[in-house]
Amino acid sequence: MRIPLSFKLSALAIILSTTSALATPTEISDALGRKVTVDLPVNRVALNFNFEEFTAVAGVDGWKKVVGISRAPWEGWRPLIFDRYKAAIPNLAAMPDIGHTDDSSFSAEKVIGLKPDVLFMSEWGYNAAKTQMAQIEGAGIPIVVIDYNAQKLDRHLASVRAVGKVLGNEERAEELATLYDAQYKDILARVDRAKAAGAPVKKVYVELARDGADTIGNTYNNTMWGAIITALGADNIATGKIPGPWGPLNAEAVIAEDPDMIIMASSSWVGKTKAVRTGYDIQPEETRASLTTYTQRPGWGNLKAVKAGELNAIEHGLARTLYDFTAIQFIAKRLYPEQFADVDPVLNFKNYHEHYLPVPYSGTWMLTLKP
Repeated sequence: MRIPLSFKLSALAIILSTTSALATPTEISDALGRKVTVDLPVNRVALNFNFEEFTAVAGVDGWKKVVGISRAPWEGWRPLIFDRYKAAIPNLAAMPDIGHTDDSSFSAEKVIGLKPDVLFMSEWGYNAAKTQMAQIEGAGIPIVVIDYNAQKLDRHLASVRAVGKVLGNEERAEELATLYDAQYKDILARVDRAKAAGAPVKKVYVELARDGADTIGNTYNNTMWGAIITALGADNIATGKIPGPWGPLNAEAVIAEDPDMIIMASSSWVGKTKAVRTGYDIQPEETRASLTTYTQRPGWGNLKAVKAGELNAIEHGLARTLYDFTAIQFIAKRLYPEQFADVDPVLNFKNYHEHYLPVPYSGTWMLTLKP
C-alpha cells in the first residue's frame, strides 16, 4: 500500500516537533562568566580551539557530534600532534574547517552553514572576531567562550565545567576540574612554603624558540608563560617591557637583566629546521642539540642561567591547557628544588595521557640542557 505524501509530511512534522520539545533550554556559565542559553542535549558542535581539552572531557565518542573546527591552530601549528589524534578520532581527517581568527580566515558563514547547536570559542578568538560573533549569535547559534590562555584558575575550571555541561559529561568534567584544582593549589602551597623558608625571587626569561637562535622569538607579558612565572613568585623580566601580551624583548634587555632561569618554548613545528624541538616524536638528544645553539648567542655564555645549567626546553603546547599543571610543576621544581623534590612532572603528564587522552605518551616535553 502506498502511503500518501501528506501523511509522510505530517509524520515528519510530528517527529521534528517532538525532538524540539525534548530540547531543554539550559543556562551555561562560560569562562568569562557570561550566561549562555543552550538547548540540551546538543547533537552538533563547532570548535575553535583547545581540542585536547575537548577530547579529555568528551572522549573520542564526543567527536561524533563535532561538525567543524578551526584546523589551522591544530593541523597547521602542530601537525605531528594533529596526526596522532587523527589516527584516534575517525572523523577528524575530513573535518570541515571554519577558519581561524589569527589569519582572518574565520568565517561566520561557514559556521552558520554547518548548523551547530553550539560554538565553543577561545576568549582571544571571540574578542578578535566581534563582527562574526554577532552574525553567528544573530543566526540563533549560542557561543560558549572557553579560556585557558589567561592562566587563571577560575577560568580553567569554568571552561572545563562548561564543556562538560554542554556535552552531558559533567561527571568527567568535574573529575578533571578537581584534578587541576588540587594540583594547582598544591603547587602554590609549596611555593608559599619555599618563600616562607627564605627562597629568593629569581629572574626568569621565556622565549618562543621557533625560528632559531639568530631570531629573537616572542616572550610573554602577563599571559601564558608570563602569567605562570608570576604566579610562581618569580620575576618575569618581560613584564612591562613589551607593548602587548606577547612580542620580542630585545637582546640587550635580556643580557642586562641576567636571568637566573631561561625557558625556551619549543615544539615539533614543521619546516622550522632551527627550532628547539619537543613533542611525541622527539628524543632528548635532539632537543638538547637544538637547545645548545642558543648558548652561542652573543653574551649568552656569560648569563647566570646558562652558567648554572638553567637553560630549559618546554613544549609550547603545554601552556593554556588542562594539563599545563605539569609544565608549571617543572618550572617550579627548577625554582624551588627542595619543595618539589617529590614531584615528577613527566610522570604526571604520562598519567594524564593514560587516564584522559586517546593517544599514548611518548617523546620529550620538558627538560634541562644538562641532564
